[in-house]
Amino acid sequence: MQYQWRRPAQPCRAGAARRWCPDRGKLAVVSSGSASEPASAEVGSHLPGSARQPGRPDSEELYKMRIGLGIGEYSGPPVGPQELAGQAKRAEELGFDSVWLPQVMGADALTTLVVAGSATERVGLGTAVVPIQLRHPVALAQQALTVQAVVGGRLHLGIGLSHKPVIETMWGIPFEKPARHMDEYLTVLADLVEKGSASLSGEFYRLNASLSVPGAGPFPILVAALGERMLGVAGRKAAGTVTWMTGRKTLESHIVPKITRAAEEAGRPAPRVVAGVQVALTPDVDAARERAARVFAIYPTLPSYRAMLDIEGAGSAADLVIAGDEAAVERQIRSYFDAGATEVLAVPVGIGETKEEKIASSERTVEFLGSLASRGG
Repeated sequence: MQYQWRRPAQPCRAGAARRWCPDRGKLAVVSSGSASEPASAEVGSHLPGSARQPGRPDSEELYKMRIGLGIGEYSGPPVGPQELAGQAKRAEELGFDSVWLPQVMGADALTTLVVAGSATERVGLGTAVVPIQLRHPVALAQQALTVQAVVGGRLHLGIGLSHKPVIETMWGIPFEKPARHMDEYLTVLADLVEKGSASLSGEFYRLNASLSVPGAGPFPILVAALGERMLGVAGRKAAGTVTWMTGRKTLESHIVPKITRAAEEAGRPAPRVVAGVQVALTPDVDAARERAARVFAIYPTLPSYRAMLDIEGAGSAADLVIAGDEAAVERQIRSYFDAGATEVLAVPVGIGETKEEKIASSERTVEFLGSLASRGG
């Protein structure tokens, strides 16, 4: 095994090559072990006091964990852009690598990121995710490039298909051939972002378009991809995926190998895998499980998430929540990186009887996660 200081030429990942690299030009760790080297079955087995996981460096300082913070409507009611900007500033102060906003029923995520960008200097600014059906790809490219120019090149654009009940019942838009729709959408969006022009004669889009936004460079596009066809689209045409309601087993056996294979076949760099997780720093694990099951009760009823839970052998969000004391939380978060995640998007779950207790619980969780992010794990 060799260690050297360098900036990775492409995003790093876990996988067949058994290659792990911290980002931002810090120490790159490249294992010289064979591709057939067996992985450790013990979660967190590379932590101090346990046997070193095969293929990992002995010093945990060499193992960088990129942790982002989910803010906004992930687990609570809508809040305004100024408050969300304050949360982003707090996340930056605590050392998080990035902050992520969902596009749900509250403030527009991309517009809010402009406000958050003015309150921050370093932290990455992501959407997880913007549904594509309400925005023509030219309109989204124009808006996102404008945001990219304003926030100084820190945008990470996550997009997705949402779900049939939302698209058809709430918005009145046909939810037809979703993977094909995303394929064409990505073709247009990526060409506009990377080349400034797009031309397509497809089933969903027939266009010739160009954009030029001064001060805006390309940004990574991530797709909320869970099924095999969507993972193929994301691997071939995007920078990676953002997952939700997806456990460690499912990442390792389904998400990572399928999106990685698609990227390799397309000659693209190794994909980013941003794993969304629910986290509670608490001695009462049962309370955390009960709270997660209640707050995220809708997700097991949606087919795409139900499929991921079934692969995991999980019944609900209660079976996925990361909960426990500091050692337990760190060990469980590390296990997502062992499964192939390149980043973790952490959504705090507040525990308590009153609103004030839940807020205090969430803050303790956020502060601990920030300490992990700031020291790289």
